[in-house]
Amino acid sequence: MTIITSPQNPKIKYVIGLRDRRERLQSGLVLVEGHDELSLVLASGITPAELFFCPALFRDPAEHNLLDHLAQTRLVEVDERVFQKIAYRENPDGWLATVPLPQKSLDQLTLSPSPFIIIAEGVEKPGNLGAMLRTADAAGVDAVIASDPLTDWGNPNVVRASKGTLFTVQVSEGRHAEIVSWLKARGIQSVVATPDANLPFTQADFTEPIAIVMGTEHEGVSEAWLNAADVAVSIPMFGKVNSLNVSAAAALMMYEVIRQRRS
Repeated sequence: MTIITSPQNPKIKYVIGLRDRRERLQSGLVLVEGHDELSLVLASGITPAELFFCPALFRDPAEHNLLDHLAQTRLVEVDERVFQKIAYRENPDGWLATVPLPQKSLDQLTLSPSPFIIIAEGVEKPGNLGAMLRTADAAGVDAVIASDPLTDWGNPNVVRASKGTLFTVQVSEGRHAEIVSWLKARGIQSVVATPDANLPFTQADFTEPIAIVMGTEHEGVSEAWLNAADVAVSIPMFGKVNSLNVSAAAALMMYEVIRQRRS
């Protein structure tokens, strides 16, 4: 085990560099911070490459037991000053690891007999993407696919907002045309959510294999997806605004799928 007490250590600079998208894509590693999040990583069968920990920041002495499950991970103990340098949370709990990005290609995704997929088109805010993952985990979604993404799955804010579910839900990405072809080849119906649709989402049939397409925060679903979709649905709005936050809208759609499939 290594002990680091200097913020200028090259290893510390490398970890900080993983906040940059280019460095993440080149290394294939993402930053995961937090005891609970790392517990989910391990529960998913993924081995962190390297763990940086600071016992002085642990919330509970029992958390130290997590180290017993990291025999294949390089362990680096750091002091509080160094950990504050690498942490991206305001109140860190002393746990941060570099973890292989679990992203799969479209063809690597494992699907259930009646697939249930979420497609997030061009979602700009990492926090929204992470929140969608958290709901997707709760809803038992097969996979979340980023269409023409503006942010990457390894963005620290995606990881943080997902509460570790980046490692429990299959994720992928692709261009619009590639995803459409992939869906059609597997007989999966695409459903777009748009305020202009006449069909309320609660009246659509979500019992068949489906991929629900959610658009950007400002522009909604693109013309390309509107033209390619098999069904367009809307979420009725009864107030002054004409749309919901994309993660809130996605949550409504996901739980409507669950309601229909379990009724």
